[in-house]
Amino acid sequence: MIGLGDYNIDRISEDAARGIYKLMISNAERFKHYFPKTLEQNLTIELAQLFTAKKVLEFINKEEFLFVIKEDETNKVVGLVYIKELDWDKKQGEFAYCIDSKYGGKGLISKVVDKLSTYAFKILGLKTLQIIVHKDNAGSVKVAKKCNYIWQRTLLKEYTPPNEPPLDMELYELYNPII
Repeated sequence: MIGLGDYNIDRISEDAARGIYKLMISNAERFKHYFPKTLEQNLTIELAQLFTAKKVLEFINKEEFLFVIKEDETNKVVGLVYIKELDWDKKQGEFAYCIDSKYGGKGLISKVVDKLSTYAFKILGLKTLQIIVHKDNAGSVKVAKKCNYIWQRTLLKEYTPPNEPPLDMELYELYNPII
């Protein structure tokens, strides 16, 4: 667990299922565009339990790393951060994150991404980290820039939201300073 003042970051565990379910349901409208798969896998408590069990195994097997952001005082799950799309040959991974609407805009995701970038470099041994974001997602662009990720290029038709045409996305990268 990594402490962040009034919040903490913890690796996924099966006891997070109820908190993830509540986070997804209370922010369904907010998450349906960029987190449709996570949302659909957590629409009921039973689905959330299956989701967390799967993510625990993926974490153990180093296939994908999911972290939960919790409020210290209440232990409420207020956000999720993935290190995904891992390429162990290139030593590369991608961040994806979402936060409860009541906790957004306060710099919390930037603090978490900063801490987990260090974790990814030092503990996982990754050399390149990516954030892929739509140019209109001002909050995510701000996170990338605040965490010193550098814009690389526009990825044409990189992401297709449910029932919408493909979107161009912006690629930001951070390189391991220890190498």
